[in-house]
Amino acid sequence: MEFFLDCSELPYEVLTALPGFQDEHFKVIEKKYPVQLYLRSSDLRLVCDSEAVFHKVENVLDGMVQAIAANGGIENSEVERLCLVAAKGQNAAADYTGEDPVVRTRNGKMIYPKTENQKRLVDSFRNSKITFASGVAGTGKTYLAVAYAVDQLKKEKISKIILTRPAVEAGESLGFLPGDMKEKVDPYLRPLYDALNEMLGQETVERYQEKEIIEIAPLAFMRGRTLNDAVVILDEAQNTTKSQMKMFLTRMGKNCRMIINGDISQIDLIRKADSGLIHACSILQGIEGIAIQYLDQSDVVRNPLVQKIIERYEQAEN
Repeated sequence: MEFFLDCSELPYEVLTALPGFQDEHFKVIEKKYPVQLYLRSSDLRLVCDSEAVFHKVENVLDGMVQAIAANGGIENSEVERLCLVAAKGQNAAADYTGEDPVVRTRNGKMIYPKTENQKRLVDSFRNSKITFASGVAGTGKTYLAVAYAVDQLKKEKISKIILTRPAVEAGESLGFLPGDMKEKVDPYLRPLYDALNEMLGQETVERYQEKEIIEIAPLAFMRGRTLNDAVVILDEAQNTTKSQMKMFLTRMGKNCRMIINGDISQIDLIRKADSGLIHACSILQGIEGIAIQYLDQSDVVRNPLVQKIIERYEQAEN
């Protein structure tokens, strides 16, 4: 069966980016679905064996058009993710329509939430004083939190970004690692640095750290402080104890937003039941100003293969 899509109304830059270099984007779709795609001038021909396949591929293409229009291009990994979204019967284009970007990176790229759960998470950042985000690896928790914090800093709604995490990692003790405290902790905060460098640039991040506009420190360093005029992000919160979580949450001062991220499937504490993240999400439900959001493998945007790996591990554990 043959189907035709009229692409004459698409902007030239979107139309030319749609197939990708040497049709690499189309080849991704053709691996995921029994379809062949041919773009000639502004006419897109699809050859497949059913109308159902056509509608799924059309859904993917709609998402690609929105992604290219929003970001000026699209990567193969994003095309793969849109194929997975369409396969589940969800609207791939909805990821990019009607949603304000979280922030614009230093290269001009617009950062958008890409799934429904991510949209709810960003809404919580904007509307709640404290947001808990619990989800598996690769769901964008840390990335979106840093993007929101950078946006607030750029808009001068805050004067400081504070990034912290507990000093627990797979049973290692920081005391046995070489170097001063910054050198001990920095490797564990690499995901936060990576996100900041992408959005602000390494030189700007280093300058802001020197001026203490951006502060990155272990959770223990928060004790006794009042955190004002800041977005404070606690990462790897599944490894906090109950008392550490209480200590952190009670540091909140004026004009302060707190974002607490964690993955309860990766708890490194001796007793998982001691996790401050699990405990806090249980007892703080229903308090006005506190939002608790959950993300799962369907929200994985790191790489489509990660989603499959997580699903297999969950199957094995269950």
